[in-house]
Amino acid sequence: MGWFGPSKEEVWRQLCVEIGADFVEGGVWQGSKVQAHVGPWTLTLDTYTVSTGQTHITYTRMRAPYVNPEGFRFTIYRESMFSGLGRWFGMQDIEIGDPEFDAAFVIKGTDEARVCQLFAEPELRALVHSQRELHLSVKDSEGWFGPEFPDDVDELYFQVAGVITDKERLKSLFDLFAAILVRLVRISSAGKSDPGVTL
Repeated sequence: MGWFGPSKEEVWRQLCVEIGADFVEGGVWQGSKVQAHVGPWTLTLDTYTVSTGQTHITYTRMRAPYVNPEGFRFTIYRESMFSGLGRWFGMQDIEIGDPEFDAAFVIKGTDEARVCQLFAEPELRALVHSQRELHLSVKDSEGWFGPEFPDDVDELYFQVAGVITDKERLKSLFDLFAAILVRLVRISSAGKSDPGVTL
């Protein structure tokens, strides 16, 4: 226990015990991570630090590679004062027909009908709402610094500035990822096979 409550390591180890995940010790170049297995997918929680000259910003991220047969992509994040500016410049914002949800989040996607299908489940929308900060997207491989993905594999990707040590929030994040992946399979936007990528 540190001056400011439990450390990230303590909270994340406890999280692993409670959700049946693996705590993977960090090495010289990489920090520790949590990996949970849901069906054919591996959900990986870790942190990384970006140096911007004088300052260093640490981000918490969660990633889950999966087979994306049709290349359906989406991004969802909380509405902010800059969202209106984006819309003024013609940024697409898909509305799913739930006024409270549509007011709280900005959603972009490659297929509007499929985005509406994805977020049609009230339980999934509730899990999205439970994240007070959210930037979640489907993206291709991570470029030079990450593993190479097969052509039909993308990853569900979440990141937020800071280190998350709120265990309930982390549990909810794992639940959200699992719910989205299962839903993507139901709407034929994710395969049930192992993506064959190790993070």
